[in-house]
Order: sequence, then structure tokens, then C-alpha cells
Amino acid sequence: MKRIALVAALVVAVLAAAWYFSRPDPVAVTLVTAERGPVAATVANTRAGTVDACRRAGLSPALGGQIASLAVKDGDRVDAGALLLELWNADIKAELTLSQRDALAARSRSRESCIVADVAKHDAERLTKLRADRLASEEAADQAEGRALSTAAACAATEDAARVADARIDVTKAHLERTQLYAPFAGVIAEINGELGEFVTPSPVGIPTPPTVDLIDASCLYISAPIDEVDAPRVRAGLPARISLDAFPDRFFSGHVRRVAPYVLDQEKQARTVEIEAEFDDAEKAGLLAGYSADVEVVLEERADVLRLPTPVILPDKTVLVYDDATDTIASRAVETGIANWEFTEILHGVEVGDRVVSSIDRDGVVDGAVVSVE
Repeated sequence: MKRIALVAALVVAVLAAAWYFSRPDPVAVTLVTAERGPVAATVANTRAGTVDACRRAGLSPALGGQIASLAVKDGDRVDAGALLLELWNADIKAELTLSQRDALAARSRSRESCIVADVAKHDAERLTKLRADRLASEEAADQAEGRALSTAAACAATEDAARVADARIDVTKAHLERTQLYAPFAGVIAEINGELGEFVTPSPVGIPTPPTVDLIDASCLYISAPIDEVDAPRVRAGLPARISLDAFPDRFFSGHVRRVAPYVLDQEKQARTVEIEAEFDDAEKAGLLAGYSADVEVVLEERADVLRLPTPVILPDKTVLVYDDATDTIASRAVETGIANWEFTEILHGVEVGDRVVSSIDRDGVVDGAVVSVE
């Protein structure tokens, strides 16, 4: 019996040694812990959005010509109605002076003609009374009445001519304004494409050219970004949004959706998208610039205190690999999920607070039942 027991012990030792030396090396893994915290269901843009100004105008003179006066420079802040630049327009200014003097002369002729008409009217009235008293001939009275009517018509004609002269002044002023560029609203001069003495020309039909002056109203900024068409029905104006910008990688800006486009963009070789606009809740303190690239996360639903796991640790079949520290192994476990975003997913069933789950799921050998070592 002792001999049998010794042989059995020897066999067990050999088998144990064989298992020990032939066992697979533990797979190095990283873990995350299931914990409670906030989770939000979000929709994000499919391509980078852009920070736009609520009002931005590319301005150019209506006429071509040589820049004679440039009243602003890049970065200047201007008020609404401020003169930005003026083309050479000495000829039009001379025409305006001529029109104004013609109008003065026309008004003088009108006053002269109307005074003559008043005198003729009084003469006609006097002769009419004298004819009634048989102190003037009927012929003289008729002639006086005819002169009164004629001079009254001449007065009206010269008054009309004076109004035409005034209108000609307005026409010349309109021509003059076509050589002057004014700010349609208060803002910042973003860029000027032109120098003093250079010639500028209007854009030919169908051929866009850079504007002479780019004016931005930076007091109101918003994000324009595309979202996938499948997400569009869930997004509506007024929903809160989180805005991130490449220029500020460590900051998030609060905002809200202000508009969802009522149409789908169909771009060649790209998914169909719907354009949304998100507005900053506090753009004044943000110190932002129009033209920054930006991303928008629209918050569809948010829960403050739920059990959650990082979204990347959940496998496509709705399972996670839970670590067992007693055996240094991992086991697959099905989970039921709730709302989610790219960062966190709500866990309804399957794991408990404090459970440690494998996060390095893309490594070779990370499978159900594997022996692991925790990094």
C-alpha cells in the first residue's frame, strides 16, 4: 500500500509539474472599475463643424475703380454706417456739385415765374372788376385773364423743373454712394483685400472673387455642424449641447441647439447629413474667433447617478470580461445597457459597483476564461 501511495504521489507531482511548465503565460490586461456617475445620451456631428458669426458680410464696391481712400485696417472695430473705403470719384462729385447748382437755378427761375404769375393774377382780378363797372373793355379783361392762366402754368412748369433738378441730385448721390463702401452693421474688420491706389472690380457673373472687405459681427457666434440623417429625427431646437474646440482642447462650452435644417444634404461619396446650428450660452466670456473648428454633442437625455462603464469596454454582443482576483482569470458576462454616449454607458444589469472589467479588449489572448496579469 505504501508503494502504491508513493507511485500515486509521484504521478500527481509529474502531472502538476507538466501542467505548471506547459501552462500558457498570463495575458497582461488593464482594468476599469464599474462605478456610479452621470451618463448622457448624445448625438455628435459626423464631420468637424465651424464657428460662424451670426452676421458676416463680404463687402465690395458696386463699381470697379481705384481705391482713393481706405479708412480702416485689419482688426479695426467699426460702427454701423462707418465709411470703410472710397473709390476715385472726383468726376461724380463734380456732377453732384453741378446738379446742386442747377437745382438752385431752377428754384430761382421757379420763384421768378411764380412772382410773374401772381402779378398777372392780380391784374386779371382788377380788370375783371373794372369791366363789371364798365371802366375796362372786355377784350382787355380777357387778355389779362389769359396772361394770368399762362403765367400760372409757367409757374407750375418751373416748380416741376425744380423738382426734377432735386431728383437729379438724388440720382447723382446714388452714383456717388456706389463708389463708397459703408459698414452695414457694427463689427470687426477681419480682412481687407486691397491697398490704397489699387484697382478693384466687381465679381463677374458666376466667378466668385474675394470680397474687398470681410466684416464680422463677433458679438453673436454659433456652431454649424453636420449630423447623420439617422440621428436627425431625435434632434430639435432647444436641446442642450456640449461644444468642444480644437483651439481649446481642455475645455467644454455649454450651448443649445438653435436650428435644425429642414433638408438633407446629399454629397457625393459621403453619408447624407443634416446641418444643425448650436449657439453658445455664454459667447462673450468664451473669447472665441469665427472660423474655429468645433464639435457638437447634442444631449438627448441625461441621468445624474447611474451605474456606468466606459463604452469601449462593452463588446458588440453586449458582454464584458469581468476579472476574478481569486483565480486571476476573466469571464464573459452579459450586460443590459441603458442610455449611452461615446464615453460612458449606463449598466442596468450584469455587473455591480466595484466589479473590475477588462478595458484592453483588443489584445491577443483576451478571451473568456483566460489567465491574466493586471498591469
